[in-house]
Amino acid sequence: MTWVFFTVLAAFMQAFRNAFQKKLSVSVPVMGVTLARFLFGAPLAALYLCGLYHWGDAPAAPAQLPTLFVLYAVAAALMQIVATSLMVKVFTFNNYAIGAGLAKSEAIFAAILGVMFFASSLTPLGWLGVLVGAVAVFLLSGLKSLRDLDGRTLIYGAGSGLSFALTSLWVREASLSLGLPFPYGAAWVLLLVLTIQTVTLLVYLALKSPETLQKMRLQPKLVLITSIASCVGSLGWFTAMSLQTVPLVKTLGQIEVLFTLLISVFWLKEKLKPQDLWGLALIVLAAVLVMWA
Repeated sequence: MTWVFFTVLAAFMQAFRNAFQKKLSVSVPVMGVTLARFLFGAPLAALYLCGLYHWGDAPAAPAQLPTLFVLYAVAAALMQIVATSLMVKVFTFNNYAIGAGLAKSEAIFAAILGVMFFASSLTPLGWLGVLVGAVAVFLLSGLKSLRDLDGRTLIYGAGSGLSFALTSLWVREASLSLGLPFPYGAAWVLLLVLTIQTVTLLVYLALKSPETLQKMRLQPKLVLITSIASCVGSLGWFTAMSLQTVPLVKTLGQIEVLFTLLISVFWLKEKLKPQDLWGLALIVLAAVLVMWA
């Protein structure tokens, strides 16, 4: 059940990272907020990997990274950039809870795509947990019906969820393709993915929008804590997904919405609605179902 610990850690840190990104998006364009997620992540990931090899009973480091591993890691890195950009864009349309809730549609996308294309398998109990989690996210998003959701919010939100689902599935495939024991495969994926993302976004913004980099320099503390929260969260996700199938990890990870609501109430001063209590109860039920499955 080690995957449960890493999933809860990831969900906790991701809730804070989303809140930091929401705050940063007030003064920094979308791509700058996206870069803030990755900027200091690669050095932290390198320290983590070095620590594993220095203090642990480590296997031999790969003499050469397999081509399949690199392809999966590159695909995951680029898709996560797309996913994060779409999620930050959703934040500019609606309130924080709705933006984060729509992005959590990734669990159902991961379940469908995982079974269809990635040789994942789910028991009936696992499918029930995924579906209960999807209903919970709908309730917690604050929407009374889909008719209350404007078209562009639905498109960007679902697009974000789909992109995050593909990212997670490719991260798991990359980790497994290395053939290293826990947690070394996930650590290698984390380092390569964060390095690709940081370099890609830095080059893009330097060429296309240097003023965005300048705006980021004006808020160094917020950029730094966003990167730290994101790196620790990614460490949790990548490690959990190297141990368990993506749909189950992502369904359990929906407890992030609980942390999100607490942040919304106590930090962003948003009011908790009665339907939130039903949503939270369903989140707990979904978590129990996937752990039981």
